[in-house]
Amino acid sequence: MEVQHERSILAITAFQFTESMVGEYDEVVMSVIVPPVIEAGRPLPRAAFYPFMVGVTTDASRQHAIERWHLPHYMKNLHMDFTETEDELSLSISDDGQPVLDLSVTNFPGAPETVLFNAFTVNDEDRFKVNIFMDGQHTEHEEEAGSLTLHPHEMTQKLTLDDISSVPFREQWFHGGLQTFEELEKI
Repeated sequence: MEVQHERSILAITAFQFTESMVGEYDEVVMSVIVPPVIEAGRPLPRAAFYPFMVGVTTDASRQHAIERWHLPHYMKNLHMDFTETEDELSLSISDDGQPVLDLSVTNFPGAPETVLFNAFTVNDEDRFKVNIFMDGQHTEHEEEAGSLTLHPHEMTQKLTLDDISSVPFREQWFHGGLQTFEELEKI
């Protein structure tokens, strides 16, 4: 890793959960990329995230994630509009009509894959890590064909919007699939 003082890599992940402990909901996670934890005898994590803001579409999903995963949330339900074509997945997120973000990822040939990610979070007393496995038809590329627009909003206020590129350097798209969490562990 190369240290870039006062700079980080922003990751925006969006999910449409069709089956969960709290029903169907949509979620967006804003994270900073951090070094993963390498564990002997385990797959190498593709990436590691430190989520600093999570937004969801239901009260139940927000309460569940706060209690179980200690994730920082925007406390209002958002509207998320996913539009999928053969070539692109677009997402527009708004809050009572105010735009929050717009993004698109482009489709490239993919393959079935199981990918490990680490996620880290903290509360007042503890630090936590959870391993997350994504399993599904996966495409990943660095063709810089997608787009990202972050709008001034409470969810984006900690970001320096002018410094964030409108063209992602890496795009990932899981077409359907399953997200599985291991137990949250204190570190």
